[in-house]
Amino acid sequence: MKIAVMGAGAVGCYYGGMLARAGHAVTLIGRPQHVEAIGRDGLLLDTRSFRAHVPLEASTEPHAVRGADLVLFCVKSTDTESAADAMRPHLAPGALVLTLQNGVDNAERLQARLPQEVAPTVVYVATEMAGPGHLRHHGRGELVIAPTRALPDIARTFTQAGIPTQVSDNVVGALWMKLILNCAYNAVSAIAQLPYGRVVEGEGVDGVMRDVVRECVAVAQASGVVLPGDAWAAVAGLVQTMPTQYSSTAQDLARGKRSEIDHLNGFVMRRGEALGVPTPVNRTLFALVRLIEGRQAAAGRAAA
Repeated sequence: MKIAVMGAGAVGCYYGGMLARAGHAVTLIGRPQHVEAIGRDGLLLDTRSFRAHVPLEASTEPHAVRGADLVLFCVKSTDTESAADAMRPHLAPGALVLTLQNGVDNAERLQARLPQEVAPTVVYVATEMAGPGHLRHHGRGELVIAPTRALPDIARTFTQAGIPTQVSDNVVGALWMKLILNCAYNAVSAIAQLPYGRVVEGEGVDGVMRDVVRECVAVAQASGVVLPGDAWAAVAGLVQTMPTQYSSTAQDLARGKRSEIDHLNGFVMRRGEALGVPTPVNRTLFALVRLIEGRQAAAGRAAA
């Protein structure tokens, strides 16, 4: 299968690398420093079970999606519309686009821009870019995908590549469960600049996380979402599988980048306002992360 990864950061490089290792023709579309390193040495997949350089194509240009049967859409939620517009002229008419992103509304936003089939996908993986062209995997790696018309056997493709994949009729519920995990961990990890294992040991943190989960569940229920399981049990169990992982929000702030907090705690805050559901703890975490981002942006302007 010909596969393109739009937004080849840590998540995109992991899944693209695994698919390339399984023999698929994969093109990563990402930042120049990674593209240069991958073109020279291949992608270094540094996983919990193996370490290997995987040869594949890499480009900085959106037109590299041309001819792909499958596109893994892995850009930040803040860039969904702009990335969709950039790749739209080059997509094959029958291509399937999977949204491997944080947040619950990316597939809807993307489908509004593209005529091709877009399938929401839930990602559970702990990864980071340890250097140019160097993907470090800390744990997990499974996907939950909505049923698709364009590639009905897509789950088998992923599973055969070593990526556990489930097809679910309740992907919306699964996306909300992932959102709740992100809302509980991401901002706290970012503010403290600590991995999950250290975060949960902090005094008072358990209560904060429980409050976040209660608010998120209330907003989900008011939205008519059926959650597939116990949200707090999922939050409490996550640290067992990802104790050394820093949240994506923490990684963004550490690099002085804009985070996805608008689409995590900020989304719950706005949705709660619209539905009349109070979300004071999510609001507080959102405001604190935005303050840190504002301070960093001001420091960057001053340095320039």
